[in-house]
Amino acid sequence: MELEKIPETLNLSDSPVGLGGCRISDNSFDSCGYDVVVFDEKDEPNEIISIHDEIVVLHHGTFSETNSKKLLEYDGLQILRDDSWELQMFLSKIKEKRSSLFVDFAKNSLIESMFCCQKTIESIDNSDDFASCWQKCATFYLADAITSLNKQRLGPTHMLDSLRKFPKSLINEHISVVTQTVGIERATPVLLERMVKSTMGFSDMIEKNNHSQIIQKTHDYFVKNSMISDCYFYLGYVNKENFIKIKNNLSKNPDLIHVLKTAFDVESDLELLKQQSNIIKKSCNAILESNI
Repeated sequence: MELEKIPETLNLSDSPVGLGGCRISDNSFDSCGYDVVVFDEKDEPNEIISIHDEIVVLHHGTFSETNSKKLLEYDGLQILRDDSWELQMFLSKIKEKRSSLFVDFAKNSLIESMFCCQKTIESIDNSDDFASCWQKCATFYLADAITSLNKQRLGPTHMLDSLRKFPKSLINEHISVVTQTVGIERATPVLLERMVKSTMGFSDMIEKNNHSQIIQKTHDYFVKNSMISDCYFYLGYVNKENFIKIKNNLSKNPDLIHVLKTAFDVESDLELLKQQSNIIKKSCNAILESNI
């Protein structure tokens, strides 16, 4: 793809444009989309666009952004257009506070993980079918925190591989909690085939932007290359992102559990769920108490 022509091809007016995500790293797969950010100050959902058989994910950004997760997604953007130099100055400011952004995002993720652990226990006590979904989210938030504290770019496609490669440290000892509670030991090609269909269906219900095209393409790449555990982790993380978007409306959508049971590959053993939630919560507390 001719990157310099993307702003013109997508007719992105005169706004600054940058390329982020996997494609500006050393770890991109053929299945990875092109994450293009246009700083048009619009609060609009991501758009999935196909250009010459390549998938572009168009993000709308703002220079007044304060969310640490978003700012880290912008960190190191490859500038495709910036006539006013506004994007260049914005990226310089992000670079200056990069370390504090990683810590802030990690702390937020740990707090969210503990919240999800509490929701797991409450759901079990109230016989709520979504208990296992909350536990899965708790695990993925812990993975977010550990990844951020290792100052790694965020992204579900490559996150499990990154976790495997992190050096030994007091923080990284908790990676074992992620791998023990996320469920990757159950991954098989047959299970992944069922999971991807439900994950795509859940994405279509919540995102409504054809993200399912990328989900299918990424699943196919992982399976073709025998990266079964990575695929399981990726699908679960995608479901976590969409589940969190509707966390306050679950009571209005009880039927969603039918698709999430397969998409999340939920655990039915309630005692095991309690044990996993307690283990995750202990890890979160230990990391928070380590003066990060």
